Amino acid sequence: MTTDATVVQLDGVHKEYGDTTALDGVSLSIRAGEAVAVMGPSGCGKSTLLNMIAGLDRPTAGTVVVQGEDLGRKNETGLALFRRHRIGMIFQFFNLLDDLPALDNVALAAQLTGCKAGPARQRALELLDELGIADRRNVYPAALSGGERQRVAVARALMNRPALLLADEPTGALDSRAGEQVMDLLLDLNQIGQTLLIVTHDERLATRCASRVVELADGRIARVRTLEKA
Repeated sequence: MTTDATVVQLDGVHKEYGDTTALDGVSLSIRAGEAVAVMGPSGCGKSTLLNMIAGLDRPTAGTVVVQGEDLGRKNETGLALFRRHRIGMIFQFFNLLDDLPALDNVALAAQLTGCKAGPARQRALELLDELGIADRRNVYPAALSGGERQRVAVARALMNRPALLLADEPTGALDSRAGEQVMDLLLDLNQIGQTLLIVTHDERLATRCASRVVELADGRIARVRTLEKA
C-alpha cells in the first residue's frame, strides 16, 4: 500500500569518518506506505544510511529530508524530539530495559513525549494485545523468548504512531520460527499502511516484506530491485 507522499528523500548524501567514506553520493526516495529493504555486505554503508535517516548521524554533504523536514537543519534537541514523535526503531538485540516489565517498556516511549502514565499504559496494552502477547505484559525481558522480546520492541516502536518504522536486522538474533513470526508481523504492518525501511542480510526477509530492495556496495547504491507481490 503506497501513496504519492514522500516520507524519505536523500539527495547526494556523503558520509566520511576520517579517511573512510561510508556513503558516497546516495540518493533515495521512500514513499508513504512503501516497504524498502537495504542489503549489502558488511561495511557497505547500511547502518550509516539507517542512522542518517533516523537523525542519529549527520551527512558530510548532501541532504536528508524526512516527512518534509531537513534533518541537517535541526540541533541535537530537535533531532531527539523528531525521533520520539516521528520515527520508530527496531533493533537486532531489542534494546529493552531489563528492570521494567514488557508493558512499561512499551509505555515509556509515549511517556517520554509527555503522555500521562494512564493513557500510555492503555495504548501499550492495546499494542501488546494486537501483537498477541498481552498475557506477557508483566513479564520482565529476561524471562521472555527472543520472539516475544522482539514483539515488545515492535510495540514500543509503534507507540507514538511513527511516520516511519526503521528495522535494523530485526530477525538477526532470532531462531527461524521467531524470525518467521517477525516477518509476518512486519508484512502485516506494511499491508495496513506502515512505511518501513529494513536493513537486513536476510534475503528471505527482504523478498517477503519489501516491495523494493536497495543493494549497497562501497557506500553507493549498486542496484535497485523491484519485487512483484502476489
